[in-house]
Amino acid sequence: MEVSGLPVELWQLILSYLRLPDLGRCSLVCRAWYELVLSLDKTRWRQLCLGCLEHRHPNWPNQPSVEPRSWREAFKQHYLASKTWTKNTQDLESSKCLSLFRRRKGRRQLCIGAAGEFSSLRAALAAASPYDCLVLLPGVHEEQGEVLLKVPVEVVGQGNLGDVALLASIDQHCPTARLCNMVFMPARFTSVLYKTTSGYVQFDNCNFESGQLQIHAPGTCQVKFCTFSQSSIHLRSMALCVLENCEFTGSENASVTVEGCPSSDRNWACKHLAVLAKSCTASMGEPDPAGCPMAKQDGWGESLLGPVRTCEIVVGEERSSFLSAVGARALLGLAQEETEFRENLRAAKEEEYPALNSNSSDSDLHSDDEEDAQAVYKLPYQAHSLSHTLADVTHSRLQSNRLHALQRDLKLKSLQQELQQDKEAQSLANSLQGCIIRQCLFRDGKGGIFIYARGQAKLEGSIFRDLTYAVRCIQNSKVIMLRNDIHHCKASGIFLRLSAGGLIADNNIHSNCEAGVDIRKGANPLVLCNKIHSGLRSGIVVVGNGKGIIRSNQIYGNKEAGIYILYNGNPAVSGNHIFQGLAAGIAVNENGRGQITGNIICENQWGGVDIRHGGDPVLRNNLISCGYSDGMVVGEHGKGLIEGNVIYGNKGCGVWMMSSSLPHLINNEISHNSIYGVAVFCRKDHAGDYSHGQGRSESFQEEREGAGGENDSDSEEDYPAAQRPISVALVELNSINHNGAAGLHVKSSEALNIIANVIHANRDDGVAVLQSSQLTCIANNSISCNSREGVLVEAECQVELRGNGIYENSSHGIVSKGEGVIAENDIIGNHRCGLQLLQAADMKVTKNRIQSFWDYGIALLDEAKGLVQENLIFQGTSKKSILRPMSNAEDCIIQNNMLLTFKKRFDMECMLINPPARPHIEGGTPESCTAADGQRVSSITTRVDGGCHNHGSIFCTIL
Repeated sequence: MEVSGLPVELWQLILSYLRLPDLGRCSLVCRAWYELVLSLDKTRWRQLCLGCLEHRHPNWPNQPSVEPRSWREAFKQHYLASKTWTKNTQDLESSKCLSLFRRRKGRRQLCIGAAGEFSSLRAALAAASPYDCLVLLPGVHEEQGEVLLKVPVEVVGQGNLGDVALLASIDQHCPTARLCNMVFMPARFTSVLYKTTSGYVQFDNCNFESGQLQIHAPGTCQVKFCTFSQSSIHLRSMALCVLENCEFTGSENASVTVEGCPSSDRNWACKHLAVLAKSCTASMGEPDPAGCPMAKQDGWGESLLGPVRTCEIVVGEERSSFLSAVGARALLGLAQEETEFRENLRAAKEEEYPALNSNSSDSDLHSDDEEDAQAVYKLPYQAHSLSHTLADVTHSRLQSNRLHALQRDLKLKSLQQELQQDKEAQSLANSLQGCIIRQCLFRDGKGGIFIYARGQAKLEGSIFRDLTYAVRCIQNSKVIMLRNDIHHCKASGIFLRLSAGGLIADNNIHSNCEAGVDIRKGANPLVLCNKIHSGLRSGIVVVGNGKGIIRSNQIYGNKEAGIYILYNGNPAVSGNHIFQGLAAGIAVNENGRGQITGNIICENQWGGVDIRHGGDPVLRNNLISCGYSDGMVVGEHGKGLIEGNVIYGNKGCGVWMMSSSLPHLINNEISHNSIYGVAVFCRKDHAGDYSHGQGRSESFQEEREGAGGENDSDSEEDYPAAQRPISVALVELNSINHNGAAGLHVKSSEALNIIANVIHANRDDGVAVLQSSQLTCIANNSISCNSREGVLVEAECQVELRGNGIYENSSHGIVSKGEGVIAENDIIGNHRCGLQLLQAADMKVTKNRIQSFWDYGIALLDEAKGLVQENLIFQGTSKKSILRPMSNAEDCIIQNNMLLTFKKRFDMECMLINPPARPHIEGGTPESCTAADGQRVSSITTRVDGGCHNHGSIFCTIL
């Protein structure tokens, strides 16, 4: 009959009454009938799938309310899996068609029970032939001794699950067997419910209560749609076994224990299990966001903080889907604010700092001829060695473009992208070896899965909740975890130690009482593309020589550090988004190390990165922004190489350092932070010390004791920073601009080197040295356009200022009340004095080029003393040069200084040529600054011979 003869709806109604064999025959009639049979997916195929007593809902136990993509496909997978146990006979290899003529022995059905042929399972097995079906009638069946299974049979419980209970201990000695639709309970003499050491066993739709399954290689098993209540499985040296759609509850120890390296002696069933595992992987595909439990509001969408906001950063007109709207508004506001700040800077500060002499002709800073006068006397200093960096700083569009590029480069990668680029991760994700656990539920017990002694397991699409721990992997074992949900564990969610490894990817790990992932004792896993959030402690902990690659994860909303590294932990942390943490984004403590590169760290309550107590990481190319405290904290005895990072828009300081720390800050962009750009303090910082809080429940005592002697032999090769130790904290080649207070604030009891930085347009002093009991070296920096002094040195401070360019600051160029050397600097165009020495200052001022437009070039006031010699002073409109003290003239030596007065504009353009405008960075000969302990910090200087030859128009006076 033609299909078109009846409406499709009527055909579907008729075919919905057919049994499975009849549906198969109809599908073979023609393509139209085949498509008609396929169209019954949500009706007849659904009825057949749910009506089979050997199976349960395809998405049980995790998502029983979510329909599969295809009921027919789910039914097909169930049917094929149920027949695996019969495939142990070898087909004739000479010709496949010969199997059609093989004589098939009929299977008998033997009933066991009060109304059956046999009264006990033991009696039925004695009479059974291979592949017979033994049916247990409803009731309780108890065997007094161990039952030996010597022939391959199928044991099925009649009725619904729970109608048949079997109290027995079964030992399998045959190559294959299947048990289905019954409740297993332990016999009185043992807790072992079933064991095999050589054969294959298949469990479908069974309940196991208060007992244990033992499967030893070369034996193997397939367990599907089973419930384990206070029961467990022990797997030893499994080459391949499969656990699917099972529920484990109330375990007193680990629900699944995987022991030993996968055996090379493979059971006959392994190849069939591999085919089934691959087909199930293909059918699983990507999880449905609407139905996946990990996508529900209490999983992905909500943390302990409440709903997680949709995150985006806005700079200009482009968007990146990570930083929150709060951060976006902050960044955008700061970019717009930059232009307004520069325009209003001069007027605001002129009111704050009146002229020294109110009666002088230059006291009115708002005259109509100001711009013209400045144009005549302005020295062209813009061509110094750091001018390219300064140009980027002064143009908000260039800064916005840099942020755009950085966000684009740091965009979070998907797991598919990671696997395409990382062949090792791809190989692990595709491996089929050891124990494969899929779509299972582990809940309300002590442990989920325990893997040890080189065991191997692969976990996919499972849920672990309300356990003491979800997964423990130790002793050179390997775990592969894909798309699992791990939450509300009483300890760490995933625990790896003793050289364990594997792949942890695309999991949702949240709301655990300890760390989401705990890596210790040489463990070295790949942790990729996970969501690790809302933990009551840290997101990831790397302890005691733990390693690992931590990449492309979202880590947010944890009560302690997003990533916490200590006791020689040395992971590679890259491409992660770490945000909205209630403590630091990344904390490196107690001699922790690590390569931390290319991460976005934002909106954390404490420092974006916190380094203390011997922590010595390498931080490169990270975006640390919009934090509610400091961008980066280097606490007591912290170290590390901090290079190429953007530290932007934090509510505290950009970088907060203790003077006892030894970091190397190089080539960072530190801008638009609410307080200081870089602050160095000498006070002790017990507050927020992680080492006293992180290990309350799970002690780090073992790692603490072994930290000194367990360094890896290849640590020097793996850790570049260890090859170039520094003995003085070094701030070098950074751009420190547009911060809310001083660009660099120093209250230090240790030596400090500040070399070749651009310090620009900060809302207080460029560099403020308020306490410096040892030498602070400030060399070859560009310090310009700051709202107060370029450099401020308070009393009793020791400083050396050499080779700096100090330009157009809103107050004095340099104000010093301390001791030291000011040599070979260009102090040009500042709004008040070029150099002012106050109180008991004792400075050696030599070979500087100084110009002040409105005030004295050099002013010595109060009890200031020292040597002022061989300086070149360009006169401004005020015609003021040096103001010397009258009371202590004998203690203040002023000699061999030159005063230059200009008659032509061309003269001005020639003045900063020989040598060119400072600072000098590129070129030939090094110009050194020597710290208190003898450490030499060199910057490259170029000397340009020649210069202006029109000397006739310059009037030089030897003062």
